[in-house]
Amino acid sequence: MKPEHIAIIMDGNGRWAKARGLPRIAGHRAGVEALRQTVRAAGDLGIEWLTVYAFSSENWSRPQSEISDLLGLLKTFIRRDLADLHKAGVRVRMIGARDGLAKDIRHLIEEAESLTANNKALNLLIAFNYGSRDEIVRATRAIANAVACGELRPEDVTQELIGKYLDTSFAPDPDLIIRTSGELRLSNFLLWQAAYAELVFMPCYWPDFGRNELLQAIDSYAARERRFGGVTVARDVAL
Repeated sequence: MKPEHIAIIMDGNGRWAKARGLPRIAGHRAGVEALRQTVRAAGDLGIEWLTVYAFSSENWSRPQSEISDLLGLLKTFIRRDLADLHKAGVRVRMIGARDGLAKDIRHLIEEAESLTANNKALNLLIAFNYGSRDEIVRATRAIANAVACGELRPEDVTQELIGKYLDTSFAPDPDLIIRTSGELRLSNFLLWQAAYAELVFMPCYWPDFGRNELLQAIDSYAARERRFGGVTVARDVAL
């Protein structure tokens, strides 16, 4: 059985570039091309949800020149690829904190979401200015405010309710989380949602990731037993 929702930590752009004696921006550019190929492959394979970790809330601590390069690539990706994504039936949404973002970035995000709002072929979630702990804090504050205003009672707070206050309230939890570059951690990505996700760590850097690597990760997922704390669930391993 193929996963309904795949999430990817796109890691290793800088190390890919360093290994080739190139500036870091070259790795980020190659990473954007890998993203294009992966979105296309996910659509071809009938994956319904794809979430990619594009820019974390911790990335603001990087050198300003690299931040400017990354933001420029995001703008270029949306401006260059939005029409093609829309034509392919991809619905684009952003998760992450939007307060404090530059107006042009917010406008591009809103434009992408508005244009593709009715598309149904693939749901593409781009985690931008996203950190899972920050997401949980924002959700907790919203719930606390609702309790203080009398809109909720403390006993109303359940796992399901918390899920409704997260950035991904409209999406199923990821079945499969892939991280490239050989690092073995989640790095503050979808911590709540990843409770029962299968994790696949790929040795390749993100710019070298494509359709074949995606298929390898899905094959690994399909060979596993997902029990969710209970008994074995029978599965069909064929795509």
